[in-house]
Amino acid sequence: MLKVGVIGCGGMGRDHIKRLVERTQGATVTAVADMVDQLLDQGVAIAGSGCKKFKNADDLINCPDVDAVFIVTPGFAHKDALLSAIRAGKRIFCEKPLCTTAEDCLEVINAEVKSGKHLIQLGFMRRYDKGYLQIKEAIKSGEYGAPLIVHCTHRNPLVPDSYTTEMAVHDTAIHEIDVIHWLVDDDFVSAQVLFPRVTGAAAAHLKDPQIMLLRTKSGICVDDEVFVNCKFGYDINCEVVCEDGALKMAQPSYPDVRKGAKVATMIDTDCFVRFHDAYDAEVQGWVSDAAAGVINGPTAWDGYLAAITADALVRAQKSGAIEEIKPAQEKPAFYN
Repeated sequence: MLKVGVIGCGGMGRDHIKRLVERTQGATVTAVADMVDQLLDQGVAIAGSGCKKFKNADDLINCPDVDAVFIVTPGFAHKDALLSAIRAGKRIFCEKPLCTTAEDCLEVINAEVKSGKHLIQLGFMRRYDKGYLQIKEAIKSGEYGAPLIVHCTHRNPLVPDSYTTEMAVHDTAIHEIDVIHWLVDDDFVSAQVLFPRVTGAAAAHLKDPQIMLLRTKSGICVDDEVFVNCKFGYDINCEVVCEDGALKMAQPSYPDVRKGAKVATMIDTDCFVRFHDAYDAEVQGWVSDAAAGVINGPTAWDGYLAAITADALVRAQKSGAIEEIKPAQEKPAFYN
């Protein structure tokens, strides 16, 4: 039984505690940590009796009753917890982003490589979604030829006034950045952002929607429509245009409803509903892989590539130009 300590008892942290306790085989939550007493108590209540609570992440990481660490804090707090867990030799699941800067990502990568152990899995759950997995298998089959173009949409009903233009990259498009890199197995080399007419539903400081353009080493062109005030639902789409066919991701299965001389199909309005099964699958996979001592999910290097791609898109938002994407160092053989 993998004894897991969860750092961060906010909304997503509590969701993961519930997932580990109720829907994951081979794991138990033995400790939780949070700086906010109310959130800490809520986390303990979900984990159940016998769960230890800590105000300090290092104390949880070094607790002898913790085999593995689950990091669900805000991104700016990830680096210190990651480095501490690496020093302790504990297995790690870290929600995205790996870190908030590319430099911090490299520091974590170098620490993991130096440890000689694959310890970190990053929480890019879309790799575990049935629709994306089907597209991945279709591409791998070779039946449809090489990918040429990828069309994506990431539409959200509404965002709060605190949401910024840059967050459309770091908090929203970051999912497409990772999953498309994984789907086509190719690195990005350039980024550009186009701003259409702004929707009247956006706050005065927010440019919404945005069209984000990425190009890969082999020349695949990716367009991602990010529209976070679309009003009508949480609408995620992906189509890969290949040499001999086009592969369009299926939507979650809901019934067609006929009423009032209309036919309607429900659209999800929440990421936790849309990707419920993917979240479960990624966490179960991480726990199951622990027994074999391997990491099969997204790595720290994947987190670094996502970070430098996001940085390039933010630069492109400001410059209006095509921005280069180039890692500061070669991929360590450790991650091959």
